[in-house]
Amino acid sequence: MPLAGYAIGITAARRADELGALFVRKGATVRYGPAIRIVPLADDTELHAATTRLLDTPPDVAVLTTGIGFRGWLEAAEGWGVAERLLATLGQARLLTKGPKAKGAVRASGLAEDFSPHSESCAEVLDHLLSAGVDGLRIAVQLHGEPLPYFAESLRHAGAEVIEIPVYRWVGPADPGPLERLIDAVLDGAIDALPFTSAPAAASTLAVAKRTGRHDALVTAMRERVLVAAVGPIAAGPFDAVGVPTVRPERARIGALARVVSEALEQRTPRMRAVGHRVELRGQAVLVDGDLCELAPAPMAVLRALARRPGVVVSRKELTGCLPSGGEEHAVETAVGRLRTALGDSKLVQTVVKRGYRLPVEEAEVVPFRRERGAV
Repeated sequence: MPLAGYAIGITAARRADELGALFVRKGATVRYGPAIRIVPLADDTELHAATTRLLDTPPDVAVLTTGIGFRGWLEAAEGWGVAERLLATLGQARLLTKGPKAKGAVRASGLAEDFSPHSESCAEVLDHLLSAGVDGLRIAVQLHGEPLPYFAESLRHAGAEVIEIPVYRWVGPADPGPLERLIDAVLDGAIDALPFTSAPAAASTLAVAKRTGRHDALVTAMRERVLVAAVGPIAAGPFDAVGVPTVRPERARIGALARVVSEALEQRTPRMRAVGHRVELRGQAVLVDGDLCELAPAPMAVLRALARRPGVVVSRKELTGCLPSGGEEHAVETAVGRLRTALGDSKLVQTVVKRGYRLPVEEAEVVPFRRERGAV
């Protein structure tokens, strides 16, 4: 399968299983390390306070950003005994929905939207409001997991009063252990890609790494080796701030995110022909003439180092520095021996006496790491 041999790290809280399943179907292995958790809506005092304020002083306009968030808000209001009042209040306001899912949830509740942009972007909703004029209006904005400071501040600057509705608010993980172990796996070279579905998950991952003294090492790994993907520009924000390149889909969807990760991994797979064999490096394994060989970390590290410069002699000293736990030159010799055994043909790794080792390639198609940001 196209992702056999690759390992993907999932930090999402909501829909993590769904995202992971998309990669597993393509043959990848998946490791989970939730970076955030969602505060249950019915227990969220901030949401309750915002809802009460909205009911006491009804809005002129309500901006609804997600279907699941709107439905969850209504369910929480039902538990508080104010669902009918909330629907009646929103029914008197002009409703703007960000995309088709929010629009469907609004219609399912018996309400109707006044505007929904084709681009499914908050930017177009904001432009629509500002072009019509918002001075003196009360506008309720349903958040979708992370703050929208530019959105709310733009409206306030134009003269509107904004009530932010913090639907499914995110906080740090209750148990940071799985995330810390996932970060360790990234630093050990055991993770090939990290897709992120939200800015809070991205920020939390960096924060946990910083708290445990691994921030700089993690950022370096993300810049140089690990493919980092974000579902959209907001989710990519924390990585933009530290100079980590990201790939992201044209549309902010879970399925599209999985596709862009799959495409990017396939594009950056080194492929070469050596001593009559077709060889592909796939993250945590190597494909030799169509057969997948899973390798231990040390032999895999040696193979990666040799494949970065196919046909060029790499010294034992340099290879020692590539081993996950370092070691002496004899550790390189041991790793090379295990690598040759796994590949099934000892001639695939050639010894150059007193100099080091090389891959005796006949032709190579080595795809460099994609450093640009934006959609693949």
